[in-house]
Amino acid sequence: MPDRQPTPIGDSLTGERAPTVPPCRNQPELRAVPDGDRDGGGSGRTPAVFPWGRRKVLLLNATFEPLTALSLRRAVVLVVCGKAEVVHGDASGLVLHSSKSEVLVPSVIRLSTYVRVPYRGRVPMTRAGLMHRDRYRCAYCGGRAETIDHVVPRSRGGPHTWTNCVACCAKCNHRKADKLLSELGWRLRVVPAAPRGPHWRLLAGVAEADPQWLPYLGEPAA
Repeated sequence: MPDRQPTPIGDSLTGERAPTVPPCRNQPELRAVPDGDRDGGGSGRTPAVFPWGRRKVLLLNATFEPLTALSLRRAVVLVVCGKAEVVHGDASGLVLHSSKSEVLVPSVIRLSTYVRVPYRGRVPMTRAGLMHRDRYRCAYCGGRAETIDHVVPRSRGGPHTWTNCVACCAKCNHRKADKLLSELGWRLRVVPAAPRGPHWRLLAGVAEADPQWLPYLGEPAA
């Protein structure tokens, strides 16, 4: 028998229980068509199957509250089934076509009806989230950060937490090794702290946020 239970929107970024929306039926097979080929004339090339797994789409509640980042396939299905609308489309104007539908590849979509959001506790600490918090800048020299450093090294009892981890460039990470800041005479540029706000749950799982997401996330990502 087909599953008629509400389908989870999905919060692949945190692994937590997510809001649900009614299931979509008769999901169409969609193919990507460049902007210049929308009228069917174009170059005459056969549209290729779109690389669904390469991008995420920001999902907003009906109240424009950010909920999660969906796979592109899931986002398009919600739009095609009338469960959501496109707020911002892909900057390149790429369009997805089926035999009966045409959908602009979305960057941000909004649910048509409000869904209740389950309680969410602490923001999980991830490499992506920490890099966004520190704006990809080394906590010691201010240069471009590529690594994460434990202020108090793990070998000396330091925890793996928001308050003990900072973004760090490879050079400073190598020089610091397992030493304490007091032993090197170094100082942190900014005291690390756990970020607050629902948008950080999204940034914790997305290495690079689409610029069109930023107005809905409360503050710049990097």
